[in-house]
Parts: sequence; C-alpha cells; structure tokens
Amino acid sequence: MKSSANKRIRTLVLLSILLALIVVSLGAYTRLTHAGLGCPDWPGCYGLVDVPETAEQIIKAEKAFPERKVEPHKAWNEMIHRYFAGALGLLILAIAFMSFKARDQGTPLRLPMLILVVVIFQAALGMWTVTLKLMPIVVMGHLLGGFTTLSLLFLLYLRVSDFRVPGGDFAIKKYGRYGLIGIVILTAQIGLGGWTSSNYAALVCTELPICQAGWQEELTFEDSFDLIPPEKETYEYGHLSHASRVTIHVVHRIGAIVTGIYLFWLALMVYRKSQSAFFKNASKSLAFILSCQILLGISNVWFSLPLSVAVSHNVVAACLMLSLITLTYSLRRKI
Repeated sequence: MKSSANKRIRTLVLLSILLALIVVSLGAYTRLTHAGLGCPDWPGCYGLVDVPETAEQIIKAEKAFPERKVEPHKAWNEMIHRYFAGALGLLILAIAFMSFKARDQGTPLRLPMLILVVVIFQAALGMWTVTLKLMPIVVMGHLLGGFTTLSLLFLLYLRVSDFRVPGGDFAIKKYGRYGLIGIVILTAQIGLGGWTSSNYAALVCTELPICQAGWQEELTFEDSFDLIPPEKETYEYGHLSHASRVTIHVVHRIGAIVTGIYLFWLALMVYRKSQSAFFKNASKSLAFILSCQILLGISNVWFSLPLSVAVSHNVVAACLMLSLITLTYSLRRKI
C-alpha cells in the first residue's frame, strides 16, 4: 500500500488502536470503581456535557434525578470514559469515510465498515448500560464490544501495513487453525471475566487454585448464567446469591486454566517447530504476555482485587489477544 491515502489511513488506524487501548483501560477503571452509574443519564451527565460540581448544579441535578445522589468523582470517571470513547468513534468514522474514498486504491473497505457498525452498536451498549442499570449481560457485552473493536482495528492495521511474513517454516502452517481456536477460547474466557465482574463475583473465592474449601457444595447452575435476569430497579453491586457468584467465579477459574494450558501449548509448538526468528519471537511474546496475565490473576486473588492490578488484568488481556491475533494472522498467511 503505497498511496498517500493508504498511509493516512494507516496512521489513523494506529492512533485508533492506541485510543482503543485507553478506552478499554478506562472502561475497566470505571467498572471497578463502581462508577458505571456515576451519571444516571446518557450521553450527558445529569443533563450536562460535563459533571455537576457547584452547589447550584448539584441541587438542580439531584432534583432532576432524585434516585441518584451526585458523586462528582464517580461521574468524572464515567464522563472521561465517554469522552475518549466518543473520540474513538469519530476516528473510526473518519477511517471508514477515507477507506470508502480510497476503495479503488486497494484499501480494504469491508473491514472498516464492519468496525464502524461494531462501534455504533458499542455506543448503544454504553447507553443501555446506564438505562438498564448495569444489567450484567449488557455490561459484559459492552466489555466484549470494546475488545472486539480493538481487535478489528488491529487486524485492519495488519491489513494496511507493510506486514511481511518470512518464507519457509512449512511445518507450522497447520497451527494457523489452532490459532483460530485459541482466539475463540480466549474470547470465551474474556467473556467469563466480564460475567464475573458484572455480577460482582470477583471476590467470592479467596483461595487458590480454584476456591476455598467447600466450593463444590455451593455450585449451582440454576440462575448463575441466566442472560436475562429478573427485573430489578438496579443491578449495581449484584443481584445473585453467594452460591451463584461462587459458581461463576469457579467457572472463570477453570476457564483460565484451560485457556492457559492451550495457549502455552500453542506457543510451545510454534516455537519448537519454527525455523525463523519471526515465529520464535512471536511465540515467546505470546507465552510472556500469558505468563503476566496469569500472575495478575493470581495477584487479584492474593491481594483482594487491588484497583491497579485489576485494571492491568483487563489491559494485559487485550494485549494477549493482540499477540494471539498477530501469531494467527501470520500463520494463516503462510497457507
């Protein structure tokens, strides 16, 4: 891709990837500081484009929304997330527009349009997160939507950049399909993490490797994974029983073990059977990021979910997905 239009698109896509990482981080920070309802309306905050902070603004806001006391620090967490998400949406719109104009120059068009559709739906999920009062399925969907947006942007960057895969290494061609399976497994595990967080089940298991003694007796699948919950005034701080939350957390732990074993196996096989430094480095990067993610997960349990570690757990999950996409994309291009 040598045209000036493609170079501009590539620059915008790279900026969008960086911004999407920030949005994922801010989304995790907002969720973990219980600021998801810091603003009870959408897209503004108590009817403002910023946050009510003066005594007059707070009085007026609480009259308009008597069910929600103004907490400026939580409202700012939510609004800053919205500002960055809005900026990302505008960048993606610009990428889609420029890709449409440059469609005759070899620029991918379907992928930018798909990303635009995803980010529009992601905005709707952001609105429903507020209007449906943190319904778990919506919160989890919003998390997955953020990861999907980031992953598709990264895939687009690989498509529009001068990405070169070394020749040879015929023995590892078959691992391209295993990489796709890994992406499915990792996506499911990220979804389980979102379900755990949105149901406030992150702290119900306080021991390793699975849960504290007696967890087997608490397992119940009756309502632990019901996508449509009973109607509530709010789902903030959770609505499920302790046993249901233990079940969710245990499934997430087991999922982490399965994901870790599979991705370590994939990284090891590619490393052992590849000849080029490119694939050896790609497999080592995958294994290193996976190791960091596992250590962060253990630290979340060991130190009772410290904010910095919990946010990092989300960000490193995103980096793990991008690393896996890089490896899989490279393997698939060799077929």
